[in-house]
Amino acid sequence: MRNAGLSFARVLGLALALLAPVPSMAAGGGTAPYLQKPDAWFATPEAKHVAEIILSYQSDLGGWPKNTDTVDAPYTGDRKELHPTFDNGATTGELRFLARMFNATRDEACRTAFQRGLAYILKAQYPTGGWPQFHPPGKQYHRHITFNDDAMVRLLEFLREVAREDACKFVPDVERKASDKAFADGIACILKCQIRIDGKPTVWCAQHDEIDYSPRPARAFELASFSGSESVGIVRLLMSLEKPTPEVIAAVNGAMAWFEAAKITGIRLDRVSDPQSAKGKNLVVVADPEGPPLWARFYDLKTGKPFFCDRDGVPKATIAEIGYERRNGYAWYGEWPAKLIEKDYPAWKARNHFR
Repeated sequence: MRNAGLSFARVLGLALALLAPVPSMAAGGGTAPYLQKPDAWFATPEAKHVAEIILSYQSDLGGWPKNTDTVDAPYTGDRKELHPTFDNGATTGELRFLARMFNATRDEACRTAFQRGLAYILKAQYPTGGWPQFHPPGKQYHRHITFNDDAMVRLLEFLREVAREDACKFVPDVERKASDKAFADGIACILKCQIRIDGKPTVWCAQHDEIDYSPRPARAFELASFSGSESVGIVRLLMSLEKPTPEVIAAVNGAMAWFEAAKITGIRLDRVSDPQSAKGKNLVVVADPEGPPLWARFYDLKTGKPFFCDRDGVPKATIAEIGYERRNGYAWYGEWPAKLIEKDYPAWKARNHFR
């Protein structure tokens, strides 16, 4: 699929920031900077203050809301308005903070909250091994197995930590074993969700059916597709497995072959001045033979070609064919697999003595 559809070069940092679809706090409710702190910091009054704020945002179901600063000021609103989710980095960041807090202080409130959050995650897993965006999942697209924004990958990484990391030794053995089983079931689910064409494994959709594993749509402009973005995190997780099975090896190799075939070259994205537009700028595609390979967010399941969608759900062949709001407000292109191809995949093969 080389040169299929449009291609673009390296997007400058500013352009990427403009394309980013989620807020800066999306990587875990604002906990990310604190998780970089040394262990000793978690025994300080500042850490205790942050922990109290985090605890105030834990919902009655056990998880935390998304797109919410859960570390700045205590929650004082109606607790019924706290809607827990795994989307946009929510819940796992807060739980990691509480685990480190308990190890530093032995504060029982932190341990109790951690175990409630872990129970929420374990309860939310489907019998087929995947997770919805939140639990209970409801009947809309949120119920589907959610790879979008790395939601399921983050849950699996967290559960592996609970099951195997020393930092989670305070978790009862029965819950650590349950976490290990949930991790294994999640990996099995990933392998079953991988889209196969003529029997060959390719990549994944951003959502898959929670019963039969088939690709599923989400919002109107997020149709069922091959995902050039979410598939990267899945492959990186599979590469992190010790002693990969033949099935895992085939899954990784198949995905990497797809990434190579789906490369788009020859153009770049530019933000140009447009006084007639809502914000004075507009996203356009410009020919650039020197641009590095990039990938589209979505590829058609039948043709394998990139597509772009407005809120009417009608796929278009080029980004210029969709309206200003979606064209400028969504990450349609990216370099997502580049590091995977250049460094991670060769290192994985060398580590496992694959040719």
